[in-house]
Amino acid sequence: MTRRTPRLLTVALAVTALALGACADPDDDEPTPGASGAAGQFPVTVGELTLEKRPEKIVSLSATATEMLFAIGAGSQVTAVDEQSNHPPEAPKTDLSGFQPNAEAISAKTPDLVVLSDDRNKIVDQLTALKIPVHLVPAAQTLDDTYRQIGELGQLTGQVDGAADLTRRMKDDITKLVADLPKRAEKLTYYHELGPELYTATSKTYIGSLYALVGLENIADASDADGKSGGYPQLSQEVIVSADPDFIFLADTKCCQQSAQTVGARGGWGGITAVKNNQVVPLDDDIASRWGPRVVDLLRAIVDAVAKAPVA
Repeated sequence: MTRRTPRLLTVALAVTALALGACADPDDDEPTPGASGAAGQFPVTVGELTLEKRPEKIVSLSATATEMLFAIGAGSQVTAVDEQSNHPPEAPKTDLSGFQPNAEAISAKTPDLVVLSDDRNKIVDQLTALKIPVHLVPAAQTLDDTYRQIGELGQLTGQVDGAADLTRRMKDDITKLVADLPKRAEKLTYYHELGPELYTATSKTYIGSLYALVGLENIADASDADGKSGGYPQLSQEVIVSADPDFIFLADTKCCQQSAQTVGARGGWGGITAVKNNQVVPLDDDIASRWGPRVVDLLRAIVDAVAKAPVA
């Protein structure tokens, strides 16, 4: 993790995963394991957390969880979100930090539920000592994890139907997007850029699993075959140029102002197929680093780019 910019560290934490993501069966709507309570009825238990009544003052310190909460219909119950929660626009953004959480600052919001993506500064113990309910929504490893987390938040917020509807729509959209892809005799290759330092993600990460659904081959897989980089190796320019990917997807357009023009201007990159064929694809950094409802938008951007490539 050394030499990574704070932005790259954020991205890596957000999409950390070591297993190839598997898309759930679109018809699979089994109840969430470990969760109890009928739709909208309390008390409800998810894992070790039991809520006696519906939370009305939720604090979210996870940008992904914030998106999930609003998407399932629990937005009116969210009273404060962290500084990174920029979607949807109406989310009550504050100066609370999910990376350096402060128990005193969180407690001042008098929450009846706090949602976190990880346990930094042992914040869970601190909030538990203050008798503040805490629910962890860690970085997903697969799409199934995303669906499960949405279901759990639906249980905890009394928005079970909204969560089930969101999950169903996501599954249907993903299934249709993949089904509509043109058939190709050979797989196209790609490079996914996390930052201009050339850190990337392999097929064994959450983001990599989405590209696999589209049928693309990752040029970075060989660079982390032993998994020592946790799925996020740093490539050299020589490796990328030699691999000659058909597509370059940029997840550093906001943080680092990268574009097709800046990529094409890099020494030796002008001859890469992706550059020559205008297949350098800008992505929204935020969408590309989160595992919530907008993963469908990310997949759509990938599919749209691939669909435009000529079929041999």
